[in-house]
Amino acid sequence: MRILVVEDEPKIAALVQKGLEREGYVVDTAQDGQSALDMIETYPYDLVVLDIILPKRDGLDVLRTIRRRDQTLPVIILTARSGVDDVGAGLDSGADDYVKKPFSFRELSARIRAVLRRPGERRLPKLAVGPLVLDQASREITLNGVPLALTRKEYGLLEYLMLKHGTTVSREQLLAHMWDERSCTADNALDVHMHAVRTKLGPYAELVETVRGVGYRLKGD
Repeated sequence: MRILVVEDEPKIAALVQKGLEREGYVVDTAQDGQSALDMIETYPYDLVVLDIILPKRDGLDVLRTIRRRDQTLPVIILTARSGVDDVGAGLDSGADDYVKKPFSFRELSARIRAVLRRPGERRLPKLAVGPLVLDQASREITLNGVPLALTRKEYGLLEYLMLKHGTTVSREQLLAHMWDERSCTADNALDVHMHAVRTKLGPYAELVETVRGVGYRLKGD
């Protein structure tokens, strides 16, 4: 899953990004409201963590713009504005939850998981492709009913291919989804992790098909 953290304080942004990446999420950051909206137009995010006090466009303006474009993208406000009126304004503008600064990362992480578990059009509880079943709530993938022991990157690659089942996913799409632009070794890492995924699929390794010169496709009904 891919999360956008919109925060103009570099230390806070780095703290949240590193914490979420340790939990297996792909995390991008934006330092102002306009950049955040541009990134949301470019990438398919699963959730946005949004500060209110931002350069260029404030968080409430960003939130209202998101809601005009997309009623289902989960948004959690993370801000020092903790008055009753501020909380109400955020929720009335379409936020799914509100976390007050200073905050514990453990609380933020729990709230993110809770929001992502909520039923809605954006999120299916389970995905099934042939013998593979993915439970997005538990972040577990089983093969013929047996859980696969996957690393965070392996899980992320297989999840993305299952979400895009039946279509060819380019290397560029996978790299953008799984690694940020600072990862200079990401291209080689993609090959290593994809090989590991196929190894763990064992006799079902052929489910992950290489489309020569383009990328990968997950086969199966």
